Amino acid sequence: MNKKRLFTKSLVAVAITMASQQAMAAGFQLNSQSATGLGRAFAGDAVIADNASVMSRNAAAMALFDSPELSLGLNVIDTDIDVKNVNYKVLNPSSGGYNEFGLGNQSVGDVSYVPNIYYIHPINDQWAIGAGIYSNFGTKTEFSDDFAANEFGGLTDVKSINFALSASYRINEQWSVGGGLDIIYGSGELKRSNSNLSPAPGGALVDVDADGVGFGFNLGTVYELNENHRFGLSYRYSPELEVDGDMFYAGAKSGNPDISGDKLKIALPDMAEFSGYHRLNQQFAVHYSVQWIGWSAFEDLNTTGGDVLNTYEWQDGWHYAIGGTYYLNSDWTLRAGYMYDTSAQDKKTSISVPDSDRNWFSGGFTYHIDSKSNIDFGVTYLVGKDVQASEGLMVDGVPVPVTSVTATTRANAWLYGIQYSRSF
Repeated sequence: MNKKRLFTKSLVAVAITMASQQAMAAGFQLNSQSATGLGRAFAGDAVIADNASVMSRNAAAMALFDSPELSLGLNVIDTDIDVKNVNYKVLNPSSGGYNEFGLGNQSVGDVSYVPNIYYIHPINDQWAIGAGIYSNFGTKTEFSDDFAANEFGGLTDVKSINFALSASYRINEQWSVGGGLDIIYGSGELKRSNSNLSPAPGGALVDVDADGVGFGFNLGTVYELNENHRFGLSYRYSPELEVDGDMFYAGAKSGNPDISGDKLKIALPDMAEFSGYHRLNQQFAVHYSVQWIGWSAFEDLNTTGGDVLNTYEWQDGWHYAIGGTYYLNSDWTLRAGYMYDTSAQDKKTSISVPDSDRNWFSGGFTYHIDSKSNIDFGVTYLVGKDVQASEGLMVDGVPVPVTSVTATTRANAWLYGIQYSRSF
């Protein structure tokens, strides 16, 4: 295999890998299951049970409802992702040195809309069932078409929908358990190109439009010390998605870049959460959560055709959240929260994965329309940190990177949520 072929194959592998990292990075896990949760930075969300959206965090908490409950919501995620001071180097085979380019700054954020719907139906004093539609993962980033290093940029548009069927059982006055089935539909559009580096028409390196379905499950329990103090614990098993569709990969080991007959395998992380809720008096309650996200399970990206595109050095992520609720009067409930969210990345960084430790600052309120219906609003400002990204592309037989890029990345976001809930 000649050096041009080796270069193209390695370059495309990096491009596909970064696209999948962009979709799966901890910074783009969607904490957007409800407006109430958003207004308290999701502190206590596995046990508070102030509306039907609690089933997305802990199925056992459905046992806390004594009448049917419906919740309809929409969350809006407005990301502000900056890739600043981009310095791009390309090896010059003639001189053995590098041609260096300053590419300035790129803004690659976008606005995403994430709807949700939940329904909980108590059957009797012990059993309750529920159904929900929401999302746990998704992102969209897009570099401009004239970005000179678009083998590292391009388009990433990933969506997922979780269809949940759950049940809970009250064992006694203190203990309840629950669990459910998760049917996860995922779709993604990934494009990478560079007309100076790829022999493909239009400079295409990667052009993927694929989707697939996976099956997971969740288990949970709630312990009620009394009506004002309770704890929740939940675990969610996430499947490995196998997506297929139209897939072009110039570096396929078979030599045929059309790999539409293969499936791309993506491992989603398992999650576990512990929450507490304590109503200290008639007007004020405190609540908290610790969540673990098993990102280390994403060891590599490969296809059913045997192409191993990359290995990873990811680490498990953690969320630590604390919040408060103020029951102002019969019409208004106010809430606020803070979350510290740790990055999935450790040693490896990339300009297309602006992942870092993050701080969440949240606030929200509920307006009670009447005794059976209410409207919730929540807002969060998510603040990331500057990350110095540096990466290089190595090719067999060449002792130095044939191309490299350095930059400073930062990802912030505004999240807004509105929700209507009604009991029957």
